[in-house]
Amino acid sequence: MKKRSIRSALSTGFKALALAALLLAPFAAQEAQAGMTLWNETNIQTLWGGQFKNPYSGTKGTQSTITIEHANAWKYGDNFLFFDVTNAEKDKTGIYGELSPRLSLGKITGHDLSAPFVKDVLLAGTLEMGQGFRNYLYGVGLSLNLPKFNFADLNVYVRNDPKQPGSTYQVTPCWQLPFTVGKANMIFEGFTDIAGSEGNLAFNIDAQPRLLLDLGKFWDAPNSVYFGTEVIYWHNKYGVSGVNEFAPQAMLKFVM
Repeated sequence: MKKRSIRSALSTGFKALALAALLLAPFAAQEAQAGMTLWNETNIQTLWGGQFKNPYSGTKGTQSTITIEHANAWKYGDNFLFFDVTNAEKDKTGIYGELSPRLSLGKITGHDLSAPFVKDVLLAGTLEMGQGFRNYLYGVGLSLNLPKFNFADLNVYVRNDPKQPGSTYQVTPCWQLPFTVGKANMIFEGFTDIAGSEGNLAFNIDAQPRLLLDLGKFWDAPNSVYFGTEVIYWHNKYGVSGVNEFAPQAMLKFVM
């Protein structure tokens, strides 16, 4: 590896750590309040795969990704954030993140808003942050009560890209389903973003399901290390009409 590439990778790593500290700071402060936090989890993922498309140049290539995810639930809602550092070993490195807080209408008002297959109704928002852009989403979330799922959520947003005229919609289901195959523990998890057309952006679907094996179980440390695959299917990638991507990746996930 060239010296410049090494310096670039190290610089990106420091920037990633700084961004992680900045993003996690509000939640660390929140969790310091005794009795407020119900649970929290942080994980680090490393992924590598091929067949990634550049919608603007038409080229294909491999991509490496380091992802940090954090989720927690507190007295009046829940929070989720992640950020991706892509191709840290190359000169052209990408950084992208999302911050998604939700507030429970049932817990705030003191009313039971549950219904068949619905545990709670929440106000939901998401900030998408990338190099040179910010997108804002706001709407309503449902915490679903589905048998055998660790969690299943459905968020329905108004989506606003400041660089596009008007606004559109986005529907985002996310889930985690544990199951066993013989003596092996597995999880099937992921999310799908379904977004309407907006300005010169086409209707698009970004689906990222994962199938992971609990490796930690085999050395008496269950739920700590997972290995498997994440598949990205993107119809009209980045809202560019006619650009469809199918990119399987190898994935290693460490739960902290």
